[in-house]
Amino acid sequence: MTKDVIISKVQNFGKQTASVNDVLAVEEPLEISVSANGETTQLSVTMRTPGNDGELATGFLFTEGIILSANDLNNPPHQSMGENQITVRLKPGASHDMQKVKRNFYTTSSCGVCGKESIEAIMQVCRIPDRRNDAKVNMQHIFTLPDKLRAAQETFNSTGGIHASALFDFQGELISLREDVGRHNALDKLIGAELLKSEGETFFLQDRILLLSGRASFELIQKAAMAGIPVVCAIGAPSSLAVETAEKFGITLIGFLKNGNANIYSGADRVKF
Repeated sequence: MTKDVIISKVQNFGKQTASVNDVLAVEEPLEISVSANGETTQLSVTMRTPGNDGELATGFLFTEGIILSANDLNNPPHQSMGENQITVRLKPGASHDMQKVKRNFYTTSSCGVCGKESIEAIMQVCRIPDRRNDAKVNMQHIFTLPDKLRAAQETFNSTGGIHASALFDFQGELISLREDVGRHNALDKLIGAELLKSEGETFFLQDRILLLSGRASFELIQKAAMAGIPVVCAIGAPSSLAVETAEKFGITLIGFLKNGNANIYSGADRVKF
């Protein structure tokens, strides 16, 4: 979602000014709640770009370990209590202790908890199958991903101020993409979209490459680990805790992917040249 505004454009060190139309990415709050066993609990308020809110809420619940698959949902989470409120309704028995749910949210890189505790918190709730996708990915395919992402970023092309997360197959073909002012929201929307169209009792994306339009933070690698994504690429830099998390979960993590260059921080054995 975008918004048109009139701005004063200043050029040539202030020698030229003009009133012109500009396009901004919209940022609004979304209150996410979950309803289970007759109890409704507010879980989070996030600043997001409106649109795909059902996917965002679903992806958030999955990456926080509250749901395992779309089978845990009583119905698609598209019934909003208000313009910026949404409730995800779980099937009876899907979550028995909402107080425990509220206590078990992960720590993030901004909360001051040490990296070891953060990674252990993910491992306690990560329920993906304990197996590794050992298929190799061609580095030449990896190099093509940034241009494909940029070409598909409709909102970024009009605003220049939005993050994107995209899934590709191992041949470098774009599968799906989501944008948002929040990088974590973009990834939750992407994972939520894939989960809502999936079938089965478990959900994981073991045959996908994730591309992030910015840096690779711990929080984003945490979400990728929950979804079982084996390869994560970022246009920007990873944090130290992001690298530690990728190593712990056997994720191939590639950063500074642009202009035919890249740094492989973990899982280099999965890459072929």
